[in-house]
Amino acid sequence: MIPATMTCIEISRPGGPEVLTPATRPTPRPGAGEVLIKVAAAGINRPDLLQRQGLYPAPPDASDLPGLEVAGTIVALGEGVPAPAVGAAVCALVAGGGYADYVTVDARLCLPLPTGYDFVRAAALPETLFTVWHNVVERGRLAAGERLLVHGGAGGIGTTAIQLAVARGATVFATAGGPDKAKVCADLGAHAIDYRAEDFVAVIKAATGGRGVDVILDMVGGDYIARNIKALAVEGRLVSIAFLQGSSVEINLMPVMLKRLTLTGSTLRPQSTDRKAVMAEALRTEVWPLLNQGRIAPLVHATFPLVEARAAHSLMEGNTHVGKIVLTV
Repeated sequence: MIPATMTCIEISRPGGPEVLTPATRPTPRPGAGEVLIKVAAAGINRPDLLQRQGLYPAPPDASDLPGLEVAGTIVALGEGVPAPAVGAAVCALVAGGGYADYVTVDARLCLPLPTGYDFVRAAALPETLFTVWHNVVERGRLAAGERLLVHGGAGGIGTTAIQLAVARGATVFATAGGPDKAKVCADLGAHAIDYRAEDFVAVIKAATGGRGVDVILDMVGGDYIARNIKALAVEGRLVSIAFLQGSSVEINLMPVMLKRLTLTGSTLRPQSTDRKAVMAEALRTEVWPLLNQGRIAPLVHATFPLVEARAAHSLMEGNTHVGKIVLTV
């Protein structure tokens, strides 16, 4: 039986973690092409924090509740959904609404739990894998034998990007704050750079004989933009996915011209469901075998019950975590 109402976490007003409020809402019903998932776990991501602060509103057709990735069991199908079946255990990318007992999602964005995974580990996969695949592989065009620099290497996106790039035959450099986080990156196969003690531009130039890296995945922005340009090789690609130090910068475009660089970036949430479905199929084909073989795996730092979402957000804002933080429902 599907209950008429469910528990969820609302954003009562823009602000700090204290504005996350448990609430009761009607249980959603799946529309055409959608499934209803009984949520067992939901991953936390930095876009959730931005939405809570009033800086990243939900798309017009998405739930206003936070939460962009879930894992759980399908309990109802909308019209025209041949698969997955009711009772299937899945993880899914959602455009919002993950902090709840139930959520609806396009069936094409559901992926099976990898071999041996529980719901918590599976909930740590979708947002990071979709983001890394789209930005590193599709936009960054990283190829085997190339060099990748990942900023924020110890976070959820960073640890995923390191592992996926290494598994696909790239050489990876990663920045992280402090020796403990740097060690995490090194253990995953990256050449770790402690940005508190080292200049990543100088380290990369020395390690590559002055050549630089082919792709940079950047979530810092600010003065990192100009430094990234210095660290890129000829024909290099800079992919921006966040701006922790600001998005408005002044840069010298001459090196971009001389080295024939590509500056690009993206946000995942506003992209069309059809576009995300293409990414999902690529992940199913290219990445799920790596998960099933244990060649890549999420790092889960901590879990919190759904009603303790405030504490989970506070932990993420403290920036002491490694890997992912997950809510259990």
